Amino acid sequence: MHERVLGVAMNGVTGRMGYRQHLTRSVLAIREAGGVVMPDGTRVVPEPVLVGRSAGKVREIAERHGIERWSTDLDSVLSDDSIEVYFDAQITSAREDAVRSAIAAGKHIYTEKPAATSLGAALELAKLARDAGVKNGVVQDKLFLPGMLKLRRLVESGFFGRVLSIRGEFGYWVFEGDWQEAQRPSWNYRSEDGGGIVLDMFPHWHYLLEHIFGPVRAVTARAVTHIPERRDEQGEPYAATADDAAYAVIELDGGVVAQINSSWCVRVDRDELVEFQVDGTEGSAVAGLRECRIQHRALTPKAVWDPDTAVAGDYRSQWDRVPDNADFANGFRAQWELFLSHVHAGTPFPYDLLSGARGLQMAEAGLASSSSGRRVEIEEAELA
Repeated sequence: MHERVLGVAMNGVTGRMGYRQHLTRSVLAIREAGGVVMPDGTRVVPEPVLVGRSAGKVREIAERHGIERWSTDLDSVLSDDSIEVYFDAQITSAREDAVRSAIAAGKHIYTEKPAATSLGAALELAKLARDAGVKNGVVQDKLFLPGMLKLRRLVESGFFGRVLSIRGEFGYWVFEGDWQEAQRPSWNYRSEDGGGIVLDMFPHWHYLLEHIFGPVRAVTARAVTHIPERRDEQGEPYAATADDAAYAVIELDGGVVAQINSSWCVRVDRDELVEFQVDGTEGSAVAGLRECRIQHRALTPKAVWDPDTAVAGDYRSQWDRVPDNADFANGFRAQWELFLSHVHAGTPFPYDLLSGARGLQMAEAGLASSSSGRRVEIEEAELA
């Protein structure tokens, strides 16, 4: 079997997400498994080249994992012909310029979302990549989680009949950093650094809605900052200028209505940190990150509203669990494998920079709706 080593510049792997999910659980895991087998039989093995601002941090990670090449000079890495792919997991505000430079250097692009801090900039990156003829993709990991794969399977099988509505609940309590250390970085709560739950989570909700149910057509949202002051990594107080919760009604093609609450100021009373209930004419489902439960039309009990009578049964026990019926890989790794195949063999990869830009478009529409108090219609972004 022919083997092809694919140089991958990885920028931002000193951060939690870049290190845990993309470096160790995806690229290094793929390398250790001997690569990804392509349709033509070639085995593509990614070889990471680490890039970062802190020489000490990048060197330590490289030495820990036996990675030979690392650098603090992005330009020199991008000028290296042995590197074919550029991956970015930096802070959002630093990403756009780096991706632009990588496109100019002729590298294939794979990046965390959002690719830029504005829709206009994201569309410009997508156009630059198209005109340069480079393959490109945006991380849309939640599509590859077991619960979402099961939900997609139900949609494709026609289980729901006509989908009527989607209700999503996401969030958990992020500690303020005073009496207990915060579990998210402080920049997430500063709008000047690209923070905010709308910019962070609405792109996720968009790609789930777009790829499982259909295009988004309108948004009505309210974004708020419930906790105005937090403490940073050094324990110093700072003003939280970004939204930490958002409440949205999202309209899709075909009259489907999605209601999604997102909050870092909510305590969890769900089976998983995010759950989506989908109701259709023939059946309903509740899907989380891993599990998915269903209730078919023929098995739906007759609920009767009577506030003067105790509930006779346990509603949750009336649902059935969807079996796995497959071995599910890490969601980030699964998408990395698809992207590597896209780069080598040109296999379909719909999760491109344009799809990522449409996620940012929904986020901007949500913020515009929140500031104006109006419903904002969305004309699907396309490239000229």
